[in-house]
Amino acid sequence: MKQWTVFGLLGLVWGSSFLWIKIAVAETGPLTLVAFRLLFGLIGLVLIMLARREKIALSRRTLPAFAFMGVFNTAVPFVLITWGEQHIASSLAAILNATVPLFTIVLAHFWLTDEKITLPKLAGLLVGFVGIIVLVSRDLAPEVLRDALAGAGLWGQAAVLVASVSYAVAATFSRRHLRGQPPVLQAGMVLLIADALMWVVTPAVERPMNFPDTGLAWFAILWLGVLGSCAAYMMFFYLINAWGPTRASMVTYVFPVVGLVLGILFLHEPADWRLVVGALLIVGGIGVVNVKPRPKTVVVPQAAARAGD
Repeated sequence: MKQWTVFGLLGLVWGSSFLWIKIAVAETGPLTLVAFRLLFGLIGLVLIMLARREKIALSRRTLPAFAFMGVFNTAVPFVLITWGEQHIASSLAAILNATVPLFTIVLAHFWLTDEKITLPKLAGLLVGFVGIIVLVSRDLAPEVLRDALAGAGLWGQAAVLVASVSYAVAATFSRRHLRGQPPVLQAGMVLLIADALMWVVTPAVERPMNFPDTGLAWFAILWLGVLGSCAAYMMFFYLINAWGPTRASMVTYVFPVVGLVLGILFLHEPADWRLVVGALLIVGGIGVVNVKPRPKTVVVPQAAARAGD
C-alpha cells in the first residue's frame, strides 16, 4: 500500500510539472529554468539530509554511477523537455514522455536479469499507451499536429523523445548499479552533480541569462524544484529500488490524466468520454503490468514420494 501511495503522489507531482514548465519557460531560457529548478531542489534535499543526519557514503563504484545519473536522469532530459515545450503543446509533450516505459522494458530486458519482457507486461504497457492517446486525442486537432510536424515543432518532439530514452537508460542503470542506496542519498547526489553541470553550462550558452519577471514564474520554478525535483526524486528512486525500472517508469502514464483533471478543475475544461475511457485503459494497463504471476506448484508423484521415505 505504501508503494502505491508513493506512486500516486509522484504521478500528481510530476503530472503537474508540464503546466509549470510551460508557465516558467515563457519568461526565461530553458537552461536557466533548469539551473534554478535544480538549485531549489538541491537546497530542499540538503535540509532533509541534515535533519535526518544522512551519511554520505561514496566509493569508486558509486561516484561514477551518480555522475552518470546526474547527466542522463536529470540534466539532459530536464533541458530537452523544457526546450521542447517552447515549440509543442504540453499535452503532446506528455504523450511523448509517456514512451519512457516502452523504452525501459526493452533496455531492462537486455540489461537486467530480473526484468525480462513478458507477454502480460508488454500488453499492459501497450494498453496503457493507447489509453493516453485516447485521453488527449481531443487536444490533438489536425492543425495542432500539422504545426507540430513542421519546423521547430518537429525538433521539439524529437527533444522530448530523446529525453524519454535518456530517462529509460538512467532508470535501468540505477537499478543495476545503485540498488540498495538510500533514496535521499541518490536524489541528493544526482541533483548536486546535475546542478553543478547546469551552472557551468548555462552562463556560457544563455548569454545574457534572462530571469523571470513575475511572481507566478518564480513560484512555478520553486514548485518544480521543491516538489518536482526534491520530493519527486526521493519517491522515484524509492520505487525503482522496490519495483524495478519498468513498473516505476509507468508513473509517466499518469501525467496526461493529471493534466486533464487539473484543466477540468481550474480551467473549467469540459469532461467527455475520452477522460473515462482513457483513464480506464491506463489504470487497466498499469494493473496488468503489476500482476504478479502465481508461483508454479510442483506435484510429486506418490510413488516417488514413497520411494524417498
